[in-house]
Amino acid sequence: MEMKYLALATVLAISAGASAQTVPLTIPHATEFEKLTQPAAGVTMPESYVKAIAQQAYIWGYPMVNQFNRRATITQAPYPALNGGMVPVAPMGQLSMLTDYIKPEETFVTCPNQDVAYGLGYYALDKEPVVIQVPDFGDRFWVYAIYDARTDQVGNVGKPYGTKSGFYLLVGPNWKGNTPKGIDGVIHSSTELANLIPRIQMNDTKEDRIAIQPVISQVMSYPLSQFDGKMKSFDYSKLPSIGDKPDPNGGETKWVVPEKFFDQLNNVLDNVPALPGEQSLYAQFRHLVEAGKKDPQVRQWMNEAAEETNKTVITDFFKWKNNGVPAGNGWNRSTNNAQFGVDYYNRTGTSKSNMFDNKPDETQYFYTDNDAASASLDGKQSYTVTFAKGQLPPVKGFWSLTLYNERHLFSPNELNRYSLGTKNKDLKFNDDGSLTLFISHSSPGADKQNNWLPAPEGAFSLYIRAYWGEKTIIDGSWQPPKIEKTQ
Repeated sequence: MEMKYLALATVLAISAGASAQTVPLTIPHATEFEKLTQPAAGVTMPESYVKAIAQQAYIWGYPMVNQFNRRATITQAPYPALNGGMVPVAPMGQLSMLTDYIKPEETFVTCPNQDVAYGLGYYALDKEPVVIQVPDFGDRFWVYAIYDARTDQVGNVGKPYGTKSGFYLLVGPNWKGNTPKGIDGVIHSSTELANLIPRIQMNDTKEDRIAIQPVISQVMSYPLSQFDGKMKSFDYSKLPSIGDKPDPNGGETKWVVPEKFFDQLNNVLDNVPALPGEQSLYAQFRHLVEAGKKDPQVRQWMNEAAEETNKTVITDFFKWKNNGVPAGNGWNRSTNNAQFGVDYYNRTGTSKSNMFDNKPDETQYFYTDNDAASASLDGKQSYTVTFAKGQLPPVKGFWSLTLYNERHLFSPNELNRYSLGTKNKDLKFNDDGSLTLFISHSSPGADKQNNWLPAPEGAFSLYIRAYWGEKTIIDGSWQPPKIEKTQ
């Protein structure tokens, strides 16, 4: 991948697939760092240097500016609602839940799934801690993914962790209060910004859509000042629709706007504590932002670098071959998802291509734009994906195969079907115990209808989710099946 203007510091130079935990760092203590000579104000910086540092800042800060902009938009909702009738939104400190699969026209986030009922809430934990309710989900798979400003998950809340029903307190990094009586656990966020995305598994049946509603109604969050020790409920089936419907042809909402980026980066630098070793990055980026405020020419160069980086480096992350590591048979798999540390490559790549992954022990993701012969997947062709007997994704939770268009969103189809997997109770297995799924624009025939995943007429990609994977999912020894072209 060509990176024009790129001059990354050692801590940024992490290649695709590198483990964040293995990066060698020589880290001065904060007090020692403060004694070091800092960037000099008033120097005349040439265009080449400005653009080199601006590109570093854009790559590094993209996920966090993305997060803060989402929060600023979502929390404008005056009450829990559905933005455009599709995406749950709520005021700061609260969340909103879907009562069915997410609608295919949504553009809030790329690569959504239709295996779960989603929820969404954003928090400002420097204002007040938040109480998160966990109802009794019984045997149903569920997980509450809680993200900080860096899109790293905090806490372990869900069925894979044996989390009990009750009340959990989400607090910010500077919280020093006492745990109130009735709180079952405290979750510490590393930043004041946090957001929660509950995922509640639901089978694609009328019966399960009815059965899931009582527990959905008790998935709630609210400020600590409203906690009374009693399980609250909310009828999400009556959520009003607010805002305009999105344009599904426009791709994901543009959460990061290059010409506004450097107006928003200071908020990140002020509200996201530096990781060990990042103090020098913060110093360089602050120096650049201040120079841009004083010199219009410098700011123009910064904007140009942001625009160019967005068109090249960031856009390249939309290709699945540039995400994660090879998984076999032409697929890539996620790595370090939602626990990125200083793996800036995969953090920014995920922020662009499929924001809000779960941690590897919760979910593993496999994705590709190509068939087994390395040709681009295209709706003009027909394909099969065959899982050999005993080779379905080995999971304790559930698995699915989802199809996305070239924008990593759903393309409406006659069956309103966008994924197949555990949720489907009418899949037809072959006589030898294998399972063949059919991917094509036109129906493969009535006898194959249950196993058909409709494709758009143009380019598309395929995406396997393995929730709560077994050992072979976690260690990478299980490989996704080949995607075979049939005509």
